Amino acid sequence: MKKRFQKKLTGGEGIVECLRIEGVESVFNVPGESFLPVLDALEHQDSIHLISNRHEGGAGFMAEGYAKASGKPGVLMATRGVGAANASIAIHTAFQDSTPLVVFLGQVKREFRGREGFQEVDFGNNFAEVAKWTTEINDVTRVPELVQKAFRVAQTGRPGPVLVSLPEDMLFDEALMTFGPPAHKSRPVPSSEEIDQFRKLLQHAERPMVIAGGGVTLSGAEKAISHFVEKFGIPVMAGFRRQDIIDNHHPAYVGHMGLGTHRSLVKLFQDADLVIALGTRLSEATSQDYTLLSPEQTLIHVDIDAGTLGKVYAPDLGIVADLNMALEAFTKLQFEYTWKEWLQTCKQSFDRLVESSGDASIYSRVVQTLYEKLPDHTLLTNDAGNYATWVNACFRLKDANTFIAPTNGAMGYGLPAAIGAKKAAPHRPVVALCGDGGLMMTVQEIETSIRENIPVICVVFNNEMYGTIRMHQEMHYPKKVIGTDLGKTNFVEMAKAMGANGFCVQDGEGFQEALESALEEEQTTVIEVKCEEEPYVVYNRTIEDMRQTFQS
Repeated sequence: MKKRFQKKLTGGEGIVECLRIEGVESVFNVPGESFLPVLDALEHQDSIHLISNRHEGGAGFMAEGYAKASGKPGVLMATRGVGAANASIAIHTAFQDSTPLVVFLGQVKREFRGREGFQEVDFGNNFAEVAKWTTEINDVTRVPELVQKAFRVAQTGRPGPVLVSLPEDMLFDEALMTFGPPAHKSRPVPSSEEIDQFRKLLQHAERPMVIAGGGVTLSGAEKAISHFVEKFGIPVMAGFRRQDIIDNHHPAYVGHMGLGTHRSLVKLFQDADLVIALGTRLSEATSQDYTLLSPEQTLIHVDIDAGTLGKVYAPDLGIVADLNMALEAFTKLQFEYTWKEWLQTCKQSFDRLVESSGDASIYSRVVQTLYEKLPDHTLLTNDAGNYATWVNACFRLKDANTFIAPTNGAMGYGLPAAIGAKKAAPHRPVVALCGDGGLMMTVQEIETSIRENIPVICVVFNNEMYGTIRMHQEMHYPKKVIGTDLGKTNFVEMAKAMGANGFCVQDGEGFQEALESALEEEQTTVIEVKCEEEPYVVYNRTIEDMRQTFQS
């Protein structure tokens, strides 16, 4: 372990020294005059790659996607209140997704604080609900203390975004600073009493069910959960947008809970007499609007964060522990169980849904082609939009850690998150799945991928509308369309103008040819899928179906 050491540095140099100690390799930013000394210190070293973005929202999504793909904290830099406001969507995403993110925000000079200076914002008040911790460094000697604490807070317990405010005059100050070792993540284990209680509840169950969330990935417990459900034959479902906790072809995997989950899977979950919730906050989408669990079901909830236990449902047994450590302990238990037929029932129900998945839409044909043609280790990033219902229904992930998506449904996420993920995993194919509404919010980051030589494939489903809102509109106000129609956009020409490749396709055969070409090229490629004439607005349902929902 590295020992403490001292150096005489400016505030800006001290920030960069902390980044080096914490093992940071990439920083995403939109540069600002408020943190010029930090930029200058970055220029004088070669271990940290600074990536300049076209928008702070894109930079934040890129850092967040990088963090998910690498397992390391993402680092974002932005200037004062305006940059922070633009980056706030990514900060909110990191908060709801429990993604470790360290955000450095330039601030006005200390003598200007409280006077509503140029672009001044009180970050502590402004981000109180979507940041895990905020701090402002007013004394240059405290740079190592507070920056290294930021990295520790971002990664430990329930991970999340941490904001560090940097008054611009402080960054020019010079002082002797004391630096400590890099942050260490503790891995608490269940007590022997908790393990025994777990055994008793599981041993007496007749129909147990595991529901697992992002905590599995954050603790590196993908193999551990696989071994646990294999040993005891327990069906496992994934939480909303957490399908990549396990190979979706695993004998125990029986689907996921999220938006549009088939009623048969919900019914199976509700038939369980014991629910084992692992690393999930049982969010609104996962819990089907907080209706999934009933008082008759026994709940075991295991999470690294004590505040998560009982936040939605009071557990019969709540355990604060690292999931990897907990699952290893649970898997060592020895007892006979009686629910083999229960697992078969769940698996057969899920398999029937998968076998019957697909409809007559181009969305279905595209997703099927992606499933057949993409290498198993491909990373998929997902934006917000109804096209994702086809992904959820028809695409079975072939490996763990292959799916990155925002649980807060942030639009504009898919493309920059893909670029961040590719930066973290340069040898893996990375494919962004986007709707036209979402892609247009961060489409300018195509230029960033070209300039930085971070090639990704972007598939954009272009139906010339905000499809999710149109769906709800037709359900509640049939044929009364307002605000959801979008104009025509030539994504191919836009991509080419920024130096990327572009294809426009209108059928499944054309998409397959475009995808095969994109996989062969080491260059950012946009594949526009024309969907404007498509009657389907969500998986297996047309606009007319939505209108009938209202009438019934």
